[in-house]
Amino acid sequence: MRIQLYTLGIFFLLAYSVSAQSRSEKTVSTVSGYVREMGSQEALIGVNVYLPGTSTGTTTNTYGFYSLTLPTQDSVRLAFSFVGYTPIERTVSLRQNTTLSISLTPGRVLSEVEVKASRTEERISETPQMSRIDVPVSQIKKIPAFLGEKDVLRVLQLMPGVQKGSEGQTGIYVRGGGPDQNLIILDEATVYNASHLFGFFSVFNGDALKSVELTKGGFPARYGGRLSSVIELNMKDGNKEKLHGEGGIGLIASRLTLEGPFTKNKKGSFLLSGRRTYLDIVAAPLIRAQTDGETQAGYYFYDFNAKANYDFGPKNKLYLSGYFGRDRFYARDSEEGTDVGIGWGNATGTLRWNHLFNQKLFSNLSLIYSDYEFKISSDETSTGSGGDLNTSLRYTSGIRDLSAKLDFDYYPSPTHSLRFGTQTTFHRFTPSAVVVQNALIDEFRRDVEAINAVESGIYAEDTWRPNEKWRVNGGLRLSMFLQGSARYLRPEPRLSTSYQLRPGLSAKASYATMNQYIHLLSNTGIGLPTDLWVPTTDRIAPQQSRQVAAGIAKDFSDNFVLGPGFALTVEGYYKTMQNIINYREGASFLLIDDPTSAERVRWEDNVTAGKGWSYGAEVLLQRKTGRLSGWLGYTLSWTQWQFPELNGGKPFFPRYDRRHDISVVGIYEISKRVTLSGTWVYGTGNALTVPIANYRAYRHEPGVISSFRSNVPTLIAPLFDFGATVSDYGQQKNSFRAEAYHRFDLSLQFHKQKRRHERTWEFSVYNLYNRRNPFFYQLETVSQGPNQPSRTGLFRFSVFPIVPSFSYNFKF
Repeated sequence: MRIQLYTLGIFFLLAYSVSAQSRSEKTVSTVSGYVREMGSQEALIGVNVYLPGTSTGTTTNTYGFYSLTLPTQDSVRLAFSFVGYTPIERTVSLRQNTTLSISLTPGRVLSEVEVKASRTEERISETPQMSRIDVPVSQIKKIPAFLGEKDVLRVLQLMPGVQKGSEGQTGIYVRGGGPDQNLIILDEATVYNASHLFGFFSVFNGDALKSVELTKGGFPARYGGRLSSVIELNMKDGNKEKLHGEGGIGLIASRLTLEGPFTKNKKGSFLLSGRRTYLDIVAAPLIRAQTDGETQAGYYFYDFNAKANYDFGPKNKLYLSGYFGRDRFYARDSEEGTDVGIGWGNATGTLRWNHLFNQKLFSNLSLIYSDYEFKISSDETSTGSGGDLNTSLRYTSGIRDLSAKLDFDYYPSPTHSLRFGTQTTFHRFTPSAVVVQNALIDEFRRDVEAINAVESGIYAEDTWRPNEKWRVNGGLRLSMFLQGSARYLRPEPRLSTSYQLRPGLSAKASYATMNQYIHLLSNTGIGLPTDLWVPTTDRIAPQQSRQVAAGIAKDFSDNFVLGPGFALTVEGYYKTMQNIINYREGASFLLIDDPTSAERVRWEDNVTAGKGWSYGAEVLLQRKTGRLSGWLGYTLSWTQWQFPELNGGKPFFPRYDRRHDISVVGIYEISKRVTLSGTWVYGTGNALTVPIANYRAYRHEPGVISSFRSNVPTLIAPLFDFGATVSDYGQQKNSFRAEAYHRFDLSLQFHKQKRRHERTWEFSVYNLYNRRNPFFYQLETVSQGPNQPSRTGLFRFSVFPIVPSFSYNFKF
């Protein structure tokens, strides 16, 4: 705590000294305010505020606030611009400090002359930040979607440096890192499992989102706790002017969003957004018909977003937001007397208070709640000589966070923008708890006790513009973790720089150290909810990564052959990872062993720690606005892991190492009523461990004797399964390379705009040319016909052929 206060004091003095220096050199005045959307008063993030014809400017923060300190003068011309909005200019008097709030008009199509005359966003060649990508939500809604469900994480999978998981999965693997190394935050709350339907859809409803931003390197100091990426999502605040709604009906799910003011003075607004699938309603009658009513089974998911805010005046604003979502699978067989259920879900809540101390100092205090839980239930009734025997099994695991976070934005001069703050999180881990109960075993429990831990961080960063050529973002984060007897204190330096070689072209470089104090144990490889979150302990050290990157950024001029608005980034990176963990060979945390054993099994006994490294190059050509928009991305990368207890201690390629990855995304506005979009993706096949042979062998099969002593079952002497089939996987891990993955998706949208509402019909096709992409491989023996010997071979299994879909969307 003393270190945290010391560091905060240092940066307060730094901010004060910068301000004092600027004032001693010349008299200055500050113009500040908020930028909102016309018609809804929604705060706009990342709006470019600048002096036309110069590089002097700033951008709005997460809450739409900006501040710009300039030499005192009679008047100055300020420009405000943002992607998808009409840019405007205002003349402001700078004889004294001035407050100027602006509303930008959305949805206006700019003429060619206006596009040439104005920039609509901060040009990538003029910012020091590297490896950051933001995709407008309006663009996400136009990209072809699987079964009509617009999915943020699926769109991010199309970006260079981001690898997708298995066919149809929303898992994200960034620059060689695993899915647990991505910090996914929704209104500042961590989302630990972001998937529905076992990973085929994400939990994020696009209708409720305002912005999506991916950072995969050169991390600013305000972010911490993960190694590979930060995915920051912000929900809409809610329309303050009038009631507004939108929704959609698709093949497997429907959704509805309502937003509007809840006070007559229009200072407060709300947002409510819900989505539910009806797979259970559609499938249940079919299952009952095929099983003569003896079996009931189904699956459904739902999610709900809510947000409210109130404006107490120019200096205080309050926000309350939350998310709640659940997945549920169930199966009941009346003939066999079984009832099985699997469920998992997230719940988050964020209370935020914005306070403006003065025109230069902005603060935000957040209280955050996040909870993820996974449950399995199984009940079985069997009939024996002694009557009915009822057996019940319950399995649970999860993680719960309570956090407090305080952030400051300070704008002492046009050349400095400082951010500093602190965050403390109380983690409560429940790695697993198993309860088995029946008539013979009154109750057997195998609990891994709940684990409590505290994670803290304090940071400061400064975006500095020393001259017209250089841009620097430097910062330091000090992270701390406490769990039992384990104590860790780690500094995390960050640096990103850019140098403008000529107008519209800059060279960039970055360095970042990241520490991660929580781990995800997975032996499935596809991100199922059975994966377990566990903390750093005295036996398992924190994960750590160091990443360097360098590249160029180019904003193309208006005479570019493809038209204005295109931007190109080319980056190379090298990343090392220490203390990453994996299950030991054959280990699984879900196994239920001998109930008579009094020994408690710690999860650390089932894992091994190792290291990894990843390097490569990425190219992204992107255009966010215009009649033709989209991007072209290419990734060339290598990733290797090494564990002393896996693969004989030799390095190996992890499952999602891919040499080449290509994505092409195009959106073309044929007319105001018709939009055509398509995506084509290609990726080198995954590295897999597959069986190379099958053979017959004796397999140890321990059983339970039919008599009990003291109502406790006892294992009998070893039994053997004679003639069991055993698979030989060879000695090298992931030595098999799957076939390349590629597919083409197409979508056609028809819009009908009326005075007060809009309707959109969308027809889309997933995997248009019916590519049979590999999902898994299996060694099987098949008969060749009468009097012919059987043949054993490795067979490829696919999941999705060509999949057409239709959806209907509306706004009012």
